[in-house]
Amino acid sequence: MELSITGYCFISEEKVIVNDRLIFFQENFANFADFIKAVYKQEQINYPKFYKMDSMGKLGFLASELVLKTKTLDGYPNDLVGVVLANSSSSLDTDLIHNDTIKNRSNYFPSPSVFVYTLPNIVIGEVCIRHKLKGENAFLISETFDGELLCDYVTELFLNARVEACLCGWSEIQGNNYTALVMLVEKFHGLTEGSSFNPLPFQTGSMNRIIERN
Repeated sequence: MELSITGYCFISEEKVIVNDRLIFFQENFANFADFIKAVYKQEQINYPKFYKMDSMGKLGFLASELVLKTKTLDGYPNDLVGVVLANSSSSLDTDLIHNDTIKNRSNYFPSPSVFVYTLPNIVIGEVCIRHKLKGENAFLISETFDGELLCDYVTELFLNARVEACLCGWSEIQGNNYTALVMLVEKFHGLTEGSSFNPLPFQTGSMNRIIERN
């Protein structure tokens, strides 16, 4: 089966690249929160719940949103669009914040709004709610970015007719160190009318080249 990356968003080091085009770059943000808020505002995304998400939720959600601003899912049944993401630290970034709220028994203030994000797949839930996706989903953990793992897992979903399209990729954040690569994978499609992005083979080499050149 021939699968293609028909759109992607790469976010790292205060820059955002969508389909080989730099759409945002500005240095010297004080922290990740300021950076991601600036991108959100520039792209004029209207989703108030964004501000309630944890950092990984915002990172994965925004990367997915920017992919789907360029590639519509119209024509696909909602239950046949999957979401498969991966990272190396699970929800550790938020786990540490949650731990700070419970480690001091004399100043004990656990927050339900923080605790809910101590599961890594919550970011997938945010994307699915936003776009009403009901297909297969999974959050994978690997020590480093593993394109082969993503390819194998997502290809198997296509081969078993569990999905007809799939958002997949990497969303990793710890403090102010962050990287996201979210791709839309479809059965082979030629160049979409009005688009300048030529689909890439859904292969580990394609993913590595996106990361290396950006």
